[in-house]
Parts: sequence; structure tokens; C-alpha cells
Amino acid sequence: MPEEPGLLLVMLQQPCFGNKVTASGLSEYVIVPSVISFVVPFLIASRLKAFRGSTPLKKLQIDEESERLLSSKTMLYVGLGAIVFVPIFKTLTGLPPYIGMLFSLGFVWLVSEYVKPVKNIDKKDKYLYSTHKALSKIEFSSILFFLGILLAVSGLESLVFGAIKGQDAGTLLYAAESLSSAIPNIDIVVIIIGMLSAVVDNVPLVAASMAMYDFPLDTSAWHFIAYCAGTGGSLLIIGSAAGVAAMGMEKIDFIWYVKNITFLAFIGFLSGALTFILIEHLFR
Repeated sequence: MPEEPGLLLVMLQQPCFGNKVTASGLSEYVIVPSVISFVVPFLIASRLKAFRGSTPLKKLQIDEESERLLSSKTMLYVGLGAIVFVPIFKTLTGLPPYIGMLFSLGFVWLVSEYVKPVKNIDKKDKYLYSTHKALSKIEFSSILFFLGILLAVSGLESLVFGAIKGQDAGTLLYAAESLSSAIPNIDIVVIIIGMLSAVVDNVPLVAASMAMYDFPLDTSAWHFIAYCAGTGGSLLIIGSAAGVAAMGMEKIDFIWYVKNITFLAFIGFLSGALTFILIEHLFR
């Protein structure tokens, strides 16, 4: 499935979803291809020798109090529910998605004030489990990266590169026209865009696509861009912020990923893309 919900939030960010997609439209046409893109490589990998065997786990001696400190099912469920609530909030109220995100954050913050991992916690230690403490650990370098790349996309959109039918056109619009002239089939163009997200992060790529094209609301092309950009980033481990984080946390080597995972990711990506095209032709 799409590895970063942020790219879908980019498409849903403006009023009326930026006249690009609706939550119901995405759910109807993107969920099944996304599931296929996971199931197919999973079944193939389960038959490969490299993915067979068992991993011995060391049993750690953790006392009951420490175990409570290491997990909180209540906060996990509340957090996941808050994320799912954002598109529901947008559909019910018609307000921009960031309002729903702030509302969800406020609700999670409120719950965190009453749910503590330890009973009778000392007041001087209470701040250790507060939302304020958690927010202080935000990875600001990633936020600045997304801010910078989105500003760069806006700059490319405004920068005049050439002319289309005698009218000055921004760089992204000119690129879209050039692609359409070279490759008349929009499905192939979107697949190429998805594969490019393995090199360029999928969030700015979707933002660029929104500036390149002017399709009507809930056109299949927008749904296909959401799918391809989201799953295409998995072709390389550097294709998303999540992949880069995994490299550091799990010590995954780039070359190892290319040799062992890229072909599986490509099979899943292509399987989901073909499924999406099939669904579009059958139900549209």
C-alpha cells in the first residue's frame, strides 16, 4: 500500500480536495490495487529461500512496571483512529484536512493527559509522558526537507520555461505538454512518474503532478498518480522518508536492497498498476 499517507494528504489539502480527488474516490479505486501490490510480492517472497527460516528471539527479563512503560495500547489505538478520522472529518464538515489533523492532535493530547503508563505517577515525572515531550522529539530535518522541496516545486511551477500555443508556460506545465507529445498514453506517463518517485520523494512528486495537470475532480488519472507515486517509491529504499529512516534504524544496505527487494517491489508495483487499469476499464 502507499508507504506515505503524506502524499495523499497533499492531494487532499486544499478546499474541495484541491479539485483533484475525494476520499471516497480514492478508497473505491486505490485500495484494491494497493493490496494487490503487497500480496503478489509477499507470495513470491514466501517461496524464496532468502525469506525462509526462523529468527531466534532473545527473551529479556522485563519486570511488570517496565513492561507498562514500554507500551500503551490505548494510545496506539487512539493515534491510529485519529489518523483515520482526518478524511472522515473532511467529508462530514467540508473543512480543510489540516483542521481535522489539528482536531485529532488535540484529542490525542487530551487523552494522553488522562492515560498514563504507571499508576500514581509522581508529578515531577509526569512531563516525561506528555504530548509536549513527544512533540519536542519531532525530526525537524525531515519537515524542513519537505518544506524546501515543496517550495522548489512551487518555484518550478511559476518559472517560465517555454511557450505553449503562443502562451508562456511554467516549467512543470511545459514538462507535462512535452510528455504528452512524446507519450500519448496517460497511463504509461503515470507509471513512469511512479517509477521516478523511487529517486525523487513521492510527496513532492505528487505536488509537481498537481501543478502539471488540470484533470477534473476524481478523474482516474489522479487516482492512478496517487497509487503509482505511493508504491513506486518502494523500488529504491531512498524513494521515501520512511525508507531512509529504515536504512538508519535497521542498518539496511542500499545495494542489498537493490539486489533482494527491488525486483519484488517492481513486480508488486506493476501488478497493482495493471489491476488499477483493469478496474478502470471494467467499472468506468
